[in-house]
Amino acid sequence: MKPLLTPRALALSLALALGAPAVVCAEPLPTAWNLAPLYASDTDWESARKALLADLPKLAALKGTLGKSARSLRAGLDAISAANLRVDRLRVYASMKQSTDNRDTANQERSNLAGQLGGEYASTIAWLEPEIQQLGDAKVAAFVKAEPALKKHAEHLRNSLRQAKHTLSAEGEAVIAALGPVRQATGEARTLLFNANTKWPELTVDGKTERVDGTKYGLLRQHPDRAVRKQVFDAFFGAIGQYEDTYGVTLGNVVQDDTTMAKLRHYPSAVAMSLGAEEVPEAVYRTLVAEVHKGLPTLHRYFKLRQKMLGLPDLHYYDIYPALVTQNKAYSLDDAAALTLEATKPLGDDYQTQLKTTLQANTMHALPAPGKSGGAYQDGVYGTPPFVFLNHQGDFESVSTFAHEWGHAMHTTMANRAQPYETAGYSLFIAEIASTANEVLLSHYMQGQAASKEEKLFQLGSALERLRGTFFRQAMFGEFELNTHDAAAKGEALNGKRFTEIYCKLLKEYHGDAAGVMKIDPLYCQEWAFIPHFYRPFYVYQYATSITAALHFAEDILAGKPGARDNYLKLLAGGGSVAPYQALKNAGLDMASPAPYQAVIQRMDRIMDEMEALLAAK
Repeated sequence: MKPLLTPRALALSLALALGAPAVVCAEPLPTAWNLAPLYASDTDWESARKALLADLPKLAALKGTLGKSARSLRAGLDAISAANLRVDRLRVYASMKQSTDNRDTANQERSNLAGQLGGEYASTIAWLEPEIQQLGDAKVAAFVKAEPALKKHAEHLRNSLRQAKHTLSAEGEAVIAALGPVRQATGEARTLLFNANTKWPELTVDGKTERVDGTKYGLLRQHPDRAVRKQVFDAFFGAIGQYEDTYGVTLGNVVQDDTTMAKLRHYPSAVAMSLGAEEVPEAVYRTLVAEVHKGLPTLHRYFKLRQKMLGLPDLHYYDIYPALVTQNKAYSLDDAAALTLEATKPLGDDYQTQLKTTLQANTMHALPAPGKSGGAYQDGVYGTPPFVFLNHQGDFESVSTFAHEWGHAMHTTMANRAQPYETAGYSLFIAEIASTANEVLLSHYMQGQAASKEEKLFQLGSALERLRGTFFRQAMFGEFELNTHDAAAKGEALNGKRFTEIYCKLLKEYHGDAAGVMKIDPLYCQEWAFIPHFYRPFYVYQYATSITAALHFAEDILAGKPGARDNYLKLLAGGGSVAPYQALKNAGLDMASPAPYQAVIQRMDRIMDEMEALLAAK
């Protein structure tokens, strides 16, 4: 069974791009998506919701039938799989409608109804996993052998049997499923507080009044004027800080919920539960954090280089984001598409054809708007083109975000084309590889297009910033999650001030505050409240593992290593047909070993060597 999807996290795309824009097609790309492939109208959505609710008793009636015969097992799983797809469609439509305008009460109500439906549906089929597990390995294997049509369900059956010791009784699973909407409410409350209810401050920047919300903060923090950057940071984190207690309650509930669930499911810890669900060894997480700590001198070397290139007497947290070399070129959405197409040519003609086709499907919501969620994401439903959500600002980072999200979209497209619905959905552990690989390819292409020393330095600096933001920063986030969950497991009280204290300690350690590398102002330790990913526990570390894997695959492809491209595309097309850690091992990469992470740090040092050589050259 394809698992029900939880609310997606917003992608953090930190690579930049420059170069001569080209034209993708005669007509500009649409900037507001058409959701008709899902439902023609809100009325149709409501009708579909009611129809599914009416069908829930039929699914409940399947209880006790799966073990009668191989044919009965197939019929039951087919029926539930079809219902899963209907739930997916309802959820995605409601979620995407709300993200375009969180202020709209109709959008809020629809999202709430979708959440309620998800809880009722999960409760209705809560008997499924316990019943499969009661069949046992031998009987399930015999049924699969006797009924070829069960092949598409084989991975679900294997995974269900594997997790038997962590599955409660049918009644227990039903209770947990029924509480699903309640358990998700804290994340929804945080979304509304941040995107709809916070009164964001306004600043005058370059003679223009700017509302410093989450989206505009991402742009203004890159401003070349240091005084403006400080104003932006102070205003933004000051606005967040006034709700420190409220954010502490919402995030504290998530951490406590996760810790409690781990105990109920007989896991030693919350991180063991999260990784175990996808068969990712905990050694992957622990090795990442350990190797990142060993690599902090390289990160601090980058900060010192940044201080030198910006000509600053010292370095503060608000000095991280401006480009090391100023570039003022603006990029339209079509420019971003053209550059992405050029950069991904090494992935072959079929990839290019599919990308061009999907770009024209009118499934992108691209421009910022009041009430719109910040960041970017890709979502979709099997059998329809993927949908891409952006807040395109016209800067270089927006180009990289475009390439990143369309990397997700192409992953979805390839998996859906190669796999049945039941195995098309891919693990989060693999999800960010395709997106980050596109960023790496874009960076490589732009470096090749650099026509001057300054442009080359800009691109190399962008590559460094990508490694800081996606490797080191996400590992820091991952360590924050470990520390907060450990504190909850020990019975410590968690509130806004405690979260700030835990985060501040890590922020200072990673950025060399004690060694005088970078000054961390106490106000900015509120940053944890800005990160929506924490409401999906143990998600963010996968950005760091993904850029590690993406660099491995991209470098092999660009070097023309025999079989590298086919190996990579096969991984994407595999969807969820193989457990993610094993899928990467099959592709030649062991993410539980130190070597891949050491290679990332070595790459960062090589980039700085090249930059220092360019700076020294006359």
